Amino acid sequence: MTRRELSPADYIDIVRRRWSLILVLTLIGPPLAYGVARILPAKYKSQTLVLVQPPTVSAKIVEPVDNVDLTQRLASLQQQILSRSRLEPIIRKLDLFPRDVDRVAMDNLVARLQKEIEVTPVQPMADTAGGLPGFYVTVTMESPRLAQSVCQSVTSLFIEESLKLQNQRSAQTTDFLSQQLQDAKTALDAQDAKLAAFKSHYIGSLPDQEQTNLNLLNSLSTQLDASTQALARAEQDKTFAQSLLDQQLAAWGASSQGGGDPDTLQQQLAALQAKLADLRSRYTDEYPDVVKTKADIAGITKRLAEGAGAAPAPKAAKSSIEPAQITQLRAQVLAAEQTVAEKTKEQQQIKQQIALYQSRVQASPIVEEQYKELTRGYQTALDAYNDLLKKRDASIMSQNLTQQQQGEQFYTLDPANLPDSPSFPNRRLFALGGLAGGLGLGLGLALLIEMQDTSMRTERDVEFILHLPVLATIPDVQPDSGKVRAAVTRKKSVSPGVGLGARV
Repeated sequence: MTRRELSPADYIDIVRRRWSLILVLTLIGPPLAYGVARILPAKYKSQTLVLVQPPTVSAKIVEPVDNVDLTQRLASLQQQILSRSRLEPIIRKLDLFPRDVDRVAMDNLVARLQKEIEVTPVQPMADTAGGLPGFYVTVTMESPRLAQSVCQSVTSLFIEESLKLQNQRSAQTTDFLSQQLQDAKTALDAQDAKLAAFKSHYIGSLPDQEQTNLNLLNSLSTQLDASTQALARAEQDKTFAQSLLDQQLAAWGASSQGGGDPDTLQQQLAALQAKLADLRSRYTDEYPDVVKTKADIAGITKRLAEGAGAAPAPKAAKSSIEPAQITQLRAQVLAAEQTVAEKTKEQQQIKQQIALYQSRVQASPIVEEQYKELTRGYQTALDAYNDLLKKRDASIMSQNLTQQQQGEQFYTLDPANLPDSPSFPNRRLFALGGLAGGLGLGLGLALLIEMQDTSMRTERDVEFILHLPVLATIPDVQPDSGKVRAAVTRKKSVSPGVGLGARV
């Protein structure tokens, strides 16, 4: 039969009607649960606190190599330490499961021990900055001594494995950086060799020598102008000395023969004409040497004309010794010729140098572009090498710090305690649980019985089931040992269309 929705008053009525059942089950629950707690095997819990000690040297001075978050490191260590390879030696050494070690697979024993080991991180305080401050290691076993021993062993594994892992990572990092540094040095040497070969090939044409080349080019241009002027003066001196020599030779020849020798005068005239042609190629007709040469040519021409009308004189004996003045003039002419040759050679050398420096200046843009490319490659290789060198040195210092146990490490603050009372089962909690369970079971059974009961106890039940309004109710009064109850326990309902009210 479908029941109507119960109200709080209905629940109170149910409790009043079934209070005996609820009370009996509530009273039975605590002693029953306490008895179960005494039957269950006792469990003892040993716990230790491991804190993270910061490095003794500041991280600003020696940067640690292992920058893995401590939470991640703890999770990794937990997976390693709780593996079979680490727990099996503990099981065999401490003889944890003597009755099951021969008939149960080792994987099952390891899994059983894993369930008894709990690693709980210590939550940092809200007002402190930093990572994981530490963690608890809790071991639950059937014996307090075994719980303490296993807790000590597992804690030692955490500390040893953490230090070993840090040393291993530091060594691996140092080896890796050393190999990378060697490769970077090889690349740097190759770039250095290329740059040295380029400088050797284009020496004098490098970008930083361009201004020097320009200065040298200006200096050589000045030297060339000075050399040209010196060459011109030397040629003038030679020409002047040669003209004086020719005059002295002509005078000496005339005085020694008593007259002019046509052949000698003709030679002098040819020499003077050649000299005049040379001077005119470089100077104007008003130049003093040109005027003087013209006068000499006119004098010799006049002498030739006078000698042509005179009778030839008998030849006198010619002196074979030249005057000192002529010898000096010959020496001046020779010195002038040497000076002209030297200045000509010097001028050619200066021109060659000017051509060399001009070619260097012209090739400077192309050389500069190639030089910049090589310099960029060399600088990149040098920066990479210096960066790796700094990292390698920092890794070596961090490795030394870890090996000396001066870096970040785990240390035991509270050693594993020896439990003096079992952590499971807690008989008080079991008794309270039995009380709560009995009360809940009593309420549940009372509600279930009420749901199965089809009696109509209130007007609402009649209206809900019969779908008819209640016109009147008749109380059921029964005497009890000469006393009449004042409370009405049952009622009779009368509905339309029904002769007598049904008893509820």
